[in-house]
Amino acid sequence: MAADTDSNSEPSSPVVELLERVGLAALGAVALTAERADALADELAKSGGMRRDEARDLIEQTTHRWRGEALRMSERAGAGMEGLFHQLGLVSRSDFEELELRVAQLEHRLRLVEGNPTGSAPPASH
Repeated sequence: MAADTDSNSEPSSPVVELLERVGLAALGAVALTAERADALADELAKSGGMRRDEARDLIEQTTHRWRGEALRMSERAGAGMEGLFHQLGLVSRSDFEELELRVAQLEHRLRLVEGNPTGSAPPASH
């Protein structure tokens, strides 16, 4: 993120570096394994002046928050796409599958009404 020195700023402080690391950890939180989270907590505890359990709690809270945000964004994107598809006159896969099932049920009922319960086609009369 920020370099140690910048033309417009002073050298980064340990607090800024800590915040940058937490921010980077938050970005990768969705894919963060427990082992990697422990290693990051150890590193934050050493360099950030916080206890390991505090660093671990911070990582867990951030991970939980980012996963929730990712889920909400995914749901919003899905709803937006669904609205767009509806406006374009397209059907969703679930709507299509529901219609396929209904057609299969109607075909079955029709065969029963016609007296052909085996499902084979009636003999063609030419």
